[in-house]
Amino acid sequence: MSIRAKLALTTAAVMAASIFLSGCGLFGKEKESLDPPKDVTYLKDGEALDDASPDAETATEEKEDVVMRDIYLIDKNGFVVAQSLPLPKTESVAKQVLSYLVTDGPVADILPNGFRTVLPAGTEVDVDVHEGKATVDFSEEFTTYDPKDEKRILQAITWTLTQFDSVDKVELRVNGYPLTEMPANGTPVSSEGLSRADGINTEFTNIADITNTRPVTVYYLSQIGEDFVYIPVTRRVSNKVKDDVVAVINELVEGPGIFTALETGLMDDVKLVDDPKLQDHVVTLNFNEAILGNSENKVISEETLRSIVLSLTEQTGIESVKVMVNGSSEVMNEKGEALTEPVTRPEKVNTGRF
Repeated sequence: MSIRAKLALTTAAVMAASIFLSGCGLFGKEKESLDPPKDVTYLKDGEALDDASPDAETATEEKEDVVMRDIYLIDKNGFVVAQSLPLPKTESVAKQVLSYLVTDGPVADILPNGFRTVLPAGTEVDVDVHEGKATVDFSEEFTTYDPKDEKRILQAITWTLTQFDSVDKVELRVNGYPLTEMPANGTPVSSEGLSRADGINTEFTNIADITNTRPVTVYYLSQIGEDFVYIPVTRRVSNKVKDDVVAVINELVEGPGIFTALETGLMDDVKLVDDPKLQDHVVTLNFNEAILGNSENKVISEETLRSIVLSLTEQTGIESVKVMVNGSSEVMNEKGEALTEPVTRPEKVNTGRF
């Protein structure tokens, strides 16, 4: 079902859909967040969690030994996209997450359907994090990657590592020697380090003068099986649009290129009624009623809200989003909960089935 069709459902159908989509994370009652931190517990089929049983103690220990991390993989359409996977707790988290990018490595048993890894089998890695920069040293196997994946590899490494607050930039080495360009196609690797500002899944739109543009990253949607996956796409926007928040909303409304497998969570007639207001890391957006789709009860869809929040919290200085409709704060999520407080970024981007 397309996003536009989904937005046209009746309120009752939307409420029913929220139950189905709960596997992707919905809004918590105690704080206005897209989805609160998730604990992961593994139980055998048919096994119940009984606090009084020995099995419950084992399950609790397993839960405490597992943490969810974003691993950037390649989906069936060639996009680099985060999947939140359960990893054993370790002190060497930066080295660990990169090891989960290696083909036939530890990710093999939990690799989501429809996704593949980006680093060649047998690649070994060391990581040193110092003053905001992660210096990554790969073994020689790293250079045997498929040339068509060259830019995807840079993006997957960079975005996987920069999920951590302690990492802003990434420097790459092979056998101790700094990489100034990638070995297959010669993609430049900045000596200053790679960062999220370099973009991901970059899509060039019909802008004649690219020198008078700047990049913004927005989140579009792809449907994989029964789940929606949120995919970051970097687009060039004209410098004539001064406000980055307005530029992001414009790109979400415009939607992805027609030849991609992506969709947008915002309908064509969605507009901002007022200029965005940013105060104390909270951006307030006042939309027209089109942001509600065809809802008669002021319900904003999961896909619409999540796309907006993910996209805007990629902007420096924005931590949460307050949504209004024609000046009114009487807006609800799909669970019927009033969005009286600003909505924060989800702990993890995609937490579907695997």
